[in-house]
Amino acid sequence: MAMTRTNLRKPLLFVAMATALLLLVPAIAMQFTAAVAWGAGDFLVAAVLLFGTGTVAVVGFDRISSSGGRAVLISVLALGLALVWAELAVGLFT
Repeated sequence: MAMTRTNLRKPLLFVAMATALLLLVPAIAMQFTAAVAWGAGDFLVAAVLLFGTGTVAVVGFDRISSSGGRAVLISVLALGLALVWAELAVGLFT
């Protein structure tokens, strides 16, 4: 049974909080080292990537009931996020 809009609120709030907590890592690191130099655009792109991936995972878990299907979903999302992040960070494919 698919979640209703009300039932999605709590998981999406968790995704938003996890995204904010993960973004605190570079924000705090910027205070202590010049090696981390993110701009507003970097934080925006990272927030969209993390929140978007989390949202797809939440909706996917709602739609996929088998543990195998969920494992594939998480694997694909994690790989996709890692590849996009690496490309944006260091130009992995260029």
